[in-house]
Amino acid sequence: MSQVLLVDELSFQIKRSSRRHTLELIVDRDGELVIAAPMETDEVSIAAFVRDKKFWLYRKLAEKEAKQQPSSGKEFVSGEGFPYLGRSYRLLLVEDQEAPLRLANGRFRLRADHASQGRETFIGWYSEQARAWLIKRIRGWVPRVGVEPQGIEIRDLGYRWGSCGKAGALNFHWATILLPPGVIDYVIVHELVHLIESNHTPLFWQQVGRVLPDYEQRK
Repeated sequence: MSQVLLVDELSFQIKRSSRRHTLELIVDRDGELVIAAPMETDEVSIAAFVRDKKFWLYRKLAEKEAKQQPSSGKEFVSGEGFPYLGRSYRLLLVEDQEAPLRLANGRFRLRADHASQGRETFIGWYSEQARAWLIKRIRGWVPRVGVEPQGIEIRDLGYRWGSCGKAGALNFHWATILLPPGVIDYVIVHELVHLIESNHTPLFWQQVGRVLPDYEQRK
């Protein structure tokens, strides 16, 4: 037995079974969204379950999309565009420059002898910029959220923009620095609030909304 349920902007195929006792959300091979549900579970309860799982769901959809995309990648040649803080900057290969990579006069300037390892060079540069930029930005949000992180780490978090460690440290993906500042602020506030409330409960979103009234738009 199956039916279609629309939750916010997403469409789900509900598959009910008398043998099932719990709800399960599935992203199938083709990207179709399926909810396996007990026979007696009403649509209101199913919709609430989906909204509670939204972050997990969007992450899974992003993973699925990434796997289906052709691996075109960036070419480290003059004229290629690379993002930083929500803007795109053209690359210029240069011969004489002390640092392997710089952003100057509206262009990324990559030393030619680093072009063959361009990805690693960019990730290293992005990581350094992210650490300095995020630490400064977080200091501005700490008084408004009312909580102090025990440390800040920049790393590759896969498909997560940020995470909150058990010891009170915050982790951010190095690629966060590619996003527009207003979106990064949402990621920062989201993780800071997790130091108060670890799960995505109504209290969690209430706290986020208190600090960022337009968080839904930023999200």
